[in-house]
Amino acid sequence: MSSILEMLTRQIGGAQLQEISRTIGAEPSQTRQAIGAALPVLLGGLAKNAASTPDAARSLASALESDHDGSVLDNLGDVLGLLGGGATGGGLGDVLGGLAGQLMGGGASAPVNPRALDGEGILRHVLGERRTVVEQGVSRAGGLDVSRVSRLLPLLAPLVMGALGKIKREKNLDPEGLAAMLGQERASLETRAPELGGVLGLLDADDDGDVKDDLLKLGGGMLGSLFGGKG
Repeated sequence: MSSILEMLTRQIGGAQLQEISRTIGAEPSQTRQAIGAALPVLLGGLAKNAASTPDAARSLASALESDHDGSVLDNLGDVLGLLGGGATGGGLGDVLGGLAGQLMGGGASAPVNPRALDGEGILRHVLGERRTVVEQGVSRAGGLDVSRVSRLLPLLAPLVMGALGKIKREKNLDPEGLAAMLGQERASLETRAPELGGVLGLLDADDDGDVKDDLLKLGGGMLGSLFGGKG
């Protein structure tokens, strides 16, 4: 199993999966299935972006250094609760204000940079205009309606960035090393789940209608079962 995905699947299970499911209004089994399709696509999008140009890799490395040190994973219960407030009606400003008061004010084990939780901003960079087709595919993969998927992805995006930032820090990766690691992660995912290759190829290409079927296979197959027994 790939290292970033392994870190995330260790984190998102049990109580955390229940909290995410509650936030988006879905059954844990459906949420687990949808997460199994969504996480590889988010990781693949990051890999594609980092490999596009040296400047893109440097920008990602800089964002990780300034805003995504992995502390969201250390405070995951608190973070999911606050993000859930934003997903169920509170604005981002309310969420970030609450985070500053609760996490930075000593209400959690370690401080979290509020900018690390801007899931919508992360998705704009990772998926861009492909977000809609990815949401539709994840919807089919998890048996969730698109409105719930649209709340799920911004919850997952900060966790993906947090895991990546934590690994970058632990391995002391420079931008080139970061891009190489993401490339290896993508290659490993494609080897273990060949359907992912078609999905990632469509992230910046014209939709030929196959992405939803590929994501359905992905969510229902090996990656969709990564969380088995934790729901």
